[in-house]
Amino acid sequence: MHYERFEDIYQRAAQRHGGERALEQRLSRPLASNELKNHTDDRWLSAFSQKVFQSGISWQVVRNKWPNFEEVFFHFDIEKMLLIHDEMWEEKAKDQRIIRHLGKVMTIRQNALMIHDSQQKHTSFSHFIADWPSDNIIGLWRHLKKHGARLGGNTGPYTLRAMGKDTFLLTKDVEGYLRHHQIITTGKDTQSAWQAAQDAFNHWQQQSGRSYTEISQCLALSIY
Repeated sequence: MHYERFEDIYQRAAQRHGGERALEQRLSRPLASNELKNHTDDRWLSAFSQKVFQSGISWQVVRNKWPNFEEVFFHFDIEKMLLIHDEMWEEKAKDQRIIRHLGKVMTIRQNALMIHDSQQKHTSFSHFIADWPSDNIIGLWRHLKKHGARLGGNTGPYTLRAMGKDTFLLTKDVEGYLRHHQIITTGKDTQSAWQAAQDAFNHWQQQSGRSYTEISQCLALSIY
């Protein structure tokens, strides 16, 4: 596979967005591994849950209501989530302080179980995430999709990015670039497309020394 040089991608993005200095100011950076490990696991459950509720709903509406979610769900304390019985989950899904959606509410319990399972095998879920190598970030996407609830598609990867894990994202712009350059030729969520994207990002990361997060943003900003 012939890949465009990252430097060319970067310079095109800079040219289209006010120069290198302006581009650098736009780029977000991932957290270092030790910083990721400082997240408490309840914050992961809160972040996953917020992204699940934002799917198909105005993101700002969900953000505005999120303090109420924190209160209703005991600040997403993992042990407390596992102690809630079925009837109480149904009652919480009817609480007028939150967005009432039983299916999405039940993902909180399922994703708490996923986090709890990782806690048994690792120091914490945060350690599990922090130690996962970004040169196989699609493996982590697969794990979230398989073991979590409604964490497939963009939901899992977007949560990882929001929490500071170094990951690329298959946004419409990034997907468009990869298709234009025939790096991916199948459906976006197929394993072959994920692997092709991972291979390309690994190439650019080794070439540039930049994070997957930065490369992904530069790619998106480099196209019309």
